[in-house]
Amino acid sequence: MLTLGTTVLGVDDLPRALAFWSAALDYRPRREPDDDWVILDPVSGTGASLALQLGRAQVSLPPRMHLDLYADDQAAEIERLLALGARHIDWDRYPPDADYVILEDTEGNRFCVIDTTMSPGG
Repeated sequence: MLTLGTTVLGVDDLPRALAFWSAALDYRPRREPDDDWVILDPVSGTGASLALQLGRAQVSLPPRMHLDLYADDQAAEIERLLALGARHIDWDRYPPDADYVILEDTEGNRFCVIDTTMSPGG
């Protein structure tokens, strides 16, 4: 049996990415970061882990993978993430009823902020 353990993001500036994702998700390093690697876990103790790995690969656009972050107050979370250093992505293909907004982190890794109040059963 397999289970999904940790999602790994490639980054160019590990301290900057560590600061962003720790604040964005309320995560903390599992242990002292290495020079090229850190695993972040939720402060609450529940949820998926996120690892940051120093890498030299360029960000692929459009990305082959991205994170979906669920928000019960999408506008407030987007404002908070932008204040932390995220950037808004201009994209002309949003459907009229989109429940998501595309942002990118300090390293150019794209992610969606999903409005869970618009989702069925949300």
